[in-house]
Amino acid sequence: MGDYLLGLDAGNTVIKAVIFDRRGNEIAAASEEGHSRMPSPGHVERGLDELWANARQVIRACIEKAGIAPEEIAAIGCAGHGNGLYALDRDGAPLLGIQSLDTRAAGLVEEWWEAGVGDRTYPISRQRPWPSQTPTLLAWLKRHRPELFNRIGTVFFSKDFVVNRLTGRRVSEVSDMSGAGLLDLAARRYDKALMEAYGLGDCMELLPPLIESADIAGRVTEEVAAQTGLAAGTSVVGGLFDVVASALGSGVVRTGSASIIAGTWSINQIIIDGPSLDGPVFMSSTFDRTRYMAMENSATSAANLEWLVREFFEGEHAEGVSPFDACCALAGAIKPAADDPLYHPYLYGAQQDGHARAGFYGLAGWHAKGHLVRALLEGVAFGHRQHIETIRKAGAVFNEAVLAGGGSRSLIWPQIFADVLGVPVSVARSRETGALGAAIAAGTGIGIFADFGAGAAAMVRTERHYRPDASLEAHYARRYALYQDIAEVMAPLWRRLTAVPPAAAGEAA
Repeated sequence: MGDYLLGLDAGNTVIKAVIFDRRGNEIAAASEEGHSRMPSPGHVERGLDELWANARQVIRACIEKAGIAPEEIAAIGCAGHGNGLYALDRDGAPLLGIQSLDTRAAGLVEEWWEAGVGDRTYPISRQRPWPSQTPTLLAWLKRHRPELFNRIGTVFFSKDFVVNRLTGRRVSEVSDMSGAGLLDLAARRYDKALMEAYGLGDCMELLPPLIESADIAGRVTEEVAAQTGLAAGTSVVGGLFDVVASALGSGVVRTGSASIIAGTWSINQIIIDGPSLDGPVFMSSTFDRTRYMAMENSATSAANLEWLVREFFEGEHAEGVSPFDACCALAGAIKPAADDPLYHPYLYGAQQDGHARAGFYGLAGWHAKGHLVRALLEGVAFGHRQHIETIRKAGAVFNEAVLAGGGSRSLIWPQIFADVLGVPVSVARSRETGALGAAIAAGTGIGIFADFGAGAAAMVRTERHYRPDASLEAHYARRYALYQDIAEVMAPLWRRLTAVPPAAAGEAA
């Protein structure tokens, strides 16, 4: 059996390939950025042919960088962003890729809210409909794009598409399917009554065979081996919803452990023994073969910093210095003050409000770029705090958290998280926690590790620790209250701002 494990991570924008040894040391890595298409307001899509081409490229580049024989890779695991909608046609050809930033179905969610659809779905899936949720998007396609809907043969997720291309198998696994609200969570299976609640009772055949995350999904085909440099016959496991993979890859494996991910999405999650807490949360998914993950999530995290850098800071930094590091350094130079501006991180809407929009508030003539960056970093952290308070109200208890995702790479942002959240925050050594979690699942699937806990113990290390600054507790309590008050006042104004005239609405449909 080979000494290495390959983890793939298919995010909303970038696909990565990372080869690890059995102690979690990163041997080689490669990544490729894809392109999103926005054909209409609220529509965010990607080309599946490009995704697979990028996957082939990063796998081959990673193996070449590692300088190992492909036979030395014992198994492959893949993580990928959850929700959105990835579809093959009835012949198995790539058909459609909708990303989890898409908000086209916001109107349908509002309609379902009034009709009480969530009251029917939540007891089964522990999730209410929301705009980028897979069944919501499928229902939207059924209503507004029937010609495209009728061509769909299989509905699954970004990493399932990559697994399908690697192995030729059409399968999905429980963490992604449960995270999309498509499973009877307690039974860990598809449910006809749940699909009927979404208006999709006739779509059961579109859901692929279901396996556990560490089960073998298939093996690398001869054709793919020639395209990627992999060895034909290498085992590929079902893989993981990327947020679960990232928690695993950052060492969050005990019941009651908390994982915060500052990536494209704001992910706030805790491992629980049963399928639900005492109160409601945004979503729950499976974690391992017996336990679950309770989550509060929204597309309100580090994508905000990516936007700020892309639109306003590209090229404005010293050679050899990352523009993200340069931005964070500007923020770190600002001493927190009572009149600092505030920021709402709603570039892609809020969790239950697709009309929400981002904005800076309280700007004054003496504020500089550093104030804007710091306001953005704090605003993202406030968004995480709002989600964490919901999890706590539902009955979760935790006193520390592990931070992962792009935001964890900053030397400043984790301290802001600790100060805003009021709990110690640690950061794992590996920057590629999603790929590492996928690799741990692969090692578990072929018997290198007894379970996820054993795999994390062998492969995960902690790099940094941050403790909250007690002197800033009152400062952030006040600013967080203002953050919430402004959002409440702005909510009806966002709705007016994004209202589409009747004629335009007909065109957009």
